Amino acid sequence: MTTSSINVRNLIKEIEKSKPIEYFSEQLSPRTEKEIKKLKILRFENSYTDEGIKHRIVSLENHLQKSLTHIRGDKKFNDYRSLKGHIENYIGMAQIPIGIAGPLLINGAFANGLFYTPMATTEGALIASYNRGMKACLLSGGITSLCLTELFQRSPLFKFENIFTVGIFVVWVDKHIEHFKKIVSQVSGYAKLLDMKTNFEGNSVILTFEYSTGDSSGQNMVTVCTSSICNYIFANFPIKPKEWYIESNFSGDKKASARSFSNVRGKKVTSEIVLKKEVIRRVLKTEPEKMYYYWRSSTLASIQSGAIGAQGHIANGLTALFIACGQDVASISEASVGLTRMELTDEGDLYVALTLPSLTVGTIGGGTNFPTQKEALQMIDCFGENGAKKFAEICVALSLAGEISIASALSVDQFTSAQKDLGRQYS
Repeated sequence: MTTSSINVRNLIKEIEKSKPIEYFSEQLSPRTEKEIKKLKILRFENSYTDEGIKHRIVSLENHLQKSLTHIRGDKKFNDYRSLKGHIENYIGMAQIPIGIAGPLLINGAFANGLFYTPMATTEGALIASYNRGMKACLLSGGITSLCLTELFQRSPLFKFENIFTVGIFVVWVDKHIEHFKKIVSQVSGYAKLLDMKTNFEGNSVILTFEYSTGDSSGQNMVTVCTSSICNYIFANFPIKPKEWYIESNFSGDKKASARSFSNVRGKKVTSEIVLKKEVIRRVLKTEPEKMYYYWRSSTLASIQSGAIGAQGHIANGLTALFIACGQDVASISEASVGLTRMELTDEGDLYVALTLPSLTVGTIGGGTNFPTQKEALQMIDCFGENGAKKFAEICVALSLAGEISIASALSVDQFTSAQKDLGRQYS
């Protein structure tokens, strides 16, 4: 999960647009007990009555100063023309219940403060579990979250007569990279071509074009940009390939692969927190040592299973957040590849870190413009331009809270009882 020095410099430039980098040391630091006590926190009762649901959503609207008319059902979706380009043979909506988890306290470069996160799921106990993890994190000063870099790839394959021709081809395309960047700038106002990498295999070669895609998740954008580059290649390179494909299946799109873990696809984000031992005992009902020992054993088991990365259930919370906020849910396959780490501190507290190297998210385009998804993104102040990095930092912080909650439950055998009490009823 390495990050190039170029990407690090780009991150610093992005952060310093608002303030010098030195100011962020305080912003990324855990909140003190005094600061936590000053936070205005909403409390929700888990009532399933009309009155209880209305009270929750009105309280949320008043607190956030946001209108949630589509989420609460006062307005119905009827802009059918907007569906063009999103779905074919439309017949209606799949209604998935949305719940609120939080508040989630984040000390991030782009996401900073309290966030009430919308999660769409049919899995009982899920939101309760994330709520518990978020409460423990809040009382420990909040989660430090940082979007490190962004890259998105499209990897066309070209097959020629022999290796020699491939060599000529690679030399030719390498000399035209700057022109490829101009082509991309003419095709898209968001995408920027940052780099191109080659992968030889006999008489074929894969060209991996790496882009930044701004606040868009970027799947369609990089396909169109890469197609324009390929059209230029066909028109100007004197030797025509025997075969070519716009995507070789090398980029890692919509699948978990070793590249999802070692490379950056989408946004790479990392997070950390030091959970105080008294908070672990009071909120999570376990001990720091027990959570650490469980993490150590579960990580070894994860390695034995052949898993890519090592984590508990990142896909659980991310999928619920993705559905609520209009993300491409199939991207969970690579987005949930991550690494969770736990260590005991000298003071007896528990250090927890989570890194997601392939988080494909966006706050413009795609499903983000549909009414309930737009309102969900507005709830966390991420809709539109300049929202994607903030949303990415929220995603990893939410995932970290979920990792903490499930590890604590499994460390003292609370997992089954939670499923019995809050999950699906089998008797």
